[in-house]
Amino acid sequence: MAKYTKFEELPVWKEAARLYNCVLDLLEGPGTSLTPGFRNQLDRAALSVSNNIAEGFERVTNNELLSFLAIARGSSGEVRSMVAVVWDRPRLKPHLRQLREIRVLAESCARQLTAWAGSLEGSPVQGRRHLTAPGRKNREAADKARSFRENFLRNLKPDHPLYRTREARAARGEPE
Repeated sequence: MAKYTKFEELPVWKEAARLYNCVLDLLEGPGTSLTPGFRNQLDRAALSVSNNIAEGFERVTNNELLSFLAIARGSSGEVRSMVAVVWDRPRLKPHLRQLREIRVLAESCARQLTAWAGSLEGSPVQGRRHLTAPGRKNREAADKARSFRENFLRNLKPDHPLYRTREARAARGEPE
């Protein structure tokens, strides 16, 4: 996790954002025959995935983060359940492609959240509050080295052999 400094950089958060936008496309599209309560619940469950990832990421301890990841995973399960409940509705046949995409994105979020939680559960570091002085010093040194490297790569001249590398383009904020 050390390479991500913002929740918006997390692949799982990006996937959760795609999930929510796909749900919005369905709910805002013409001819979607769903009850107001169902629409509201699907909207809130889908948004809950990305929001809980973000809130957990901003917490200080791994236990807090794990708690929010579990809630996010539960919300992705809720979205999948809601899609399954309406899957066979005749009026929704024109929307099966969108429903399938929502289900696939929710499944992807759940898998990524499970993997992330599993990696945290086995980690000797229990969060920023729990770093020892040497651990903090090592993390600061690694952060300084990473910052130096990014700055170096960002300021390369176009004729430098590393200028066109993926890492240098990323440091300059260019698309891959």
